Amino acid sequence: MAFCNSCGTTLAPGARFCPKCGGAVPVAAVTPAAAPSVSAATAQSSSALKIILIVVAVIVVLGILGIGTLTFIVRRIAHGTHINNRDGNVRVETPFGTAQSTNDPNEAARNLGIDLYPGARVLKGNTATFGGMHTVEAEFESDDPTDKVSTFYSSRFPNANVTNKDQDRYTIVSTDKKNLITINIEPDGGKTRIKIASVSGKNATGDNSPD
Repeated sequence: MAFCNSCGTTLAPGARFCPKCGGAVPVAAVTPAAAPSVSAATAQSSSALKIILIVVAVIVVLGILGIGTLTFIVRRIAHGTHINNRDGNVRVETPFGTAQSTNDPNEAARNLGIDLYPGARVLKGNTATFGGMHTVEAEFESDDPTDKVSTFYSSRFPNANVTNKDQDRYTIVSTDKKNLITINIEPDGGKTRIKIASVSGKNATGDNSPD
């Protein structure tokens, strides 16, 4: 509220002359309080929104590229995979290696590279080759007792480690000729189950020395 400097009369807002004494009312040099910069706040909000939109867009693009790459890889693998089933012998060829299964006891024995226990019946066999490593697994069944089977394979691998568990379960581990061979012998319903695994190739036994 303003007052006349001459007589002290209350002046109406914006009055240039005092209504009582007629004195001129000087214009007060009042600087209005600075209002918050709406444009600056709006600019900051706009920048934050743009950053969020850019981040979301990048995530979406990366997701699309990831799905596209995965689809491409799956198609390449599917295109490069061939399955051959012949008389129960299945062979699968992929860009990463070859895997096959067989129910032929002679083929399983040849793949293992060791003697097949006399009279043993093959139950299943699998062969796989990946990255220079060749793995063969075969499972057999025999009517002979476990100790007799263990004696047979122990004579074939005189330097192998033999573990006897519960007097009728045997494990033979050999690293002869840089092949890792594991033979598990255990009773199974009046029969003897023989499980043999052979791993060959680079670093199969952890020995990196040249031949």
